[in-house]
Amino acid sequence: MNTSSKLQYEASPRGKPSVTIGSRVEMFIDDWLIESMNGAQLKLNQPERKEIVLVLDQPWEGPLGTYFTVLQDGAKIRLYYRGYIPPGAADVTDDQRVCYAESEDGIHFVRPELGLCEFEGSSRNNILFAGALAHNFTPFLDRSPHAKGGEIYKGVGGTGTADPSRNDGTLYGLTSPDGIHWQQMKAPLNMPSGGFDSQNVVFWDAAAGVYRCYNRYFDSGKYRAVQSCSSDNFTDWSDQQPNRYAEGVPMEQFYTNATIPCPGAEHLYLAFPKRFVPERKKIAEHPFGGVSDTCFMTSRDGVHWNRTFMEAWLRPGRDDRNWTERSNMVAYGCIETTPEEFSFYVSEHYRWDDNRLRRLAVRKHGFASVSAGYESGEMTTRPIVLEGDRLLLNYSTSAAGSIRVEVQDEFGQPIEGLALSDMEALYGDNLAEVVQWRTTADLSAWRGQTVRFRFVLQDADLFAIRIASVS
Repeated sequence: MNTSSKLQYEASPRGKPSVTIGSRVEMFIDDWLIESMNGAQLKLNQPERKEIVLVLDQPWEGPLGTYFTVLQDGAKIRLYYRGYIPPGAADVTDDQRVCYAESEDGIHFVRPELGLCEFEGSSRNNILFAGALAHNFTPFLDRSPHAKGGEIYKGVGGTGTADPSRNDGTLYGLTSPDGIHWQQMKAPLNMPSGGFDSQNVVFWDAAAGVYRCYNRYFDSGKYRAVQSCSSDNFTDWSDQQPNRYAEGVPMEQFYTNATIPCPGAEHLYLAFPKRFVPERKKIAEHPFGGVSDTCFMTSRDGVHWNRTFMEAWLRPGRDDRNWTERSNMVAYGCIETTPEEFSFYVSEHYRWDDNRLRRLAVRKHGFASVSAGYESGEMTTRPIVLEGDRLLLNYSTSAAGSIRVEVQDEFGQPIEGLALSDMEALYGDNLAEVVQWRTTADLSAWRGQTVRFRFVLQDADLFAIRIASVS
């Protein structure tokens, strides 16, 4: 994987080259920071299904509502989604709606009466606008330094053509001063070809200094796949780059992508594609074929994607209505509902009369972990140029489990006073616990030097590390 644009490398006497990570949170979502493991493994951690936060039971919503977006806007959480579309109507019909709800806690959402758009003779509803762009409208809060006040909210919408597999669709831009009143830009976005017929997501990538758009295209005319392009002005876009995977990773149908920079670790890109298996049918009486789940994949440059975990991040579960074709779609966006928890949202029961959105809870920066069982295991990092004073761990153990840490020099030799034997076993559950050896927790004497960290785990998970500065 080519990550040279993001990372600084130095020569190392063995194994992987040394890296400078500063004070960033480094999650164990791939093997990038790992030089060796023995008796330990990388483990994907599934989210916890929580509350149903919205049922699309209003006349202007219904069983075909989908393509949810959640935005954290200060203390307010904004929710956008497609509402009504007539059954059997073409994707390009003007008779469809974008709806809006909001929340203060990410759990209890209310539909404000906006008075903006009539439905069956009344504007007492939460509809933002109607038209073909409502089909898959996806907004974002523009964090770029040159975002204008009247366009601080932006969005995209586009329904492709009658045959989206030709990849000749058009994507349109929209802007808003407040997230409620939207205006379509005069001309379509100058963006190269794509299908654009599902949820296309855009965000400002502060690490790269560009807008990124992840959108759907059809690979070889038949596989639903993900590609991306970039822009420095939101209007003119680079050539599309298909997501690249390691050799041997099988082609799967990715209906949506839900790509985000990880909050608090924005140098890492996370994606939650809805994996569609069109040839299967679980519920015989359902009129449509196909089943879906959600996968998890990561990137360090936004183009090369790591599928360390081929298994599902979110399974349909025991609910029969989640075993019909277009459920289990993760909404675009991540909300920090508490200092210790991320919230994601997933659609359930698509095409059913109780079509709905459910919250998912994820440990902060706990998507995956280095994990070892009761027999214990160990992991040693690649060389790291130390730039901080304290080592902080996001970890969890059982009551009988533990984690011990050793700091080694660049040649793999324990540093005096920081060896395994110099530390009492660490146990508990903490998102940012400072590692304490018997005589010190201070690593400032080794600032600027190359070190490795060796972790010995017993019935424990190590989710992430950070090297913090206190001086």
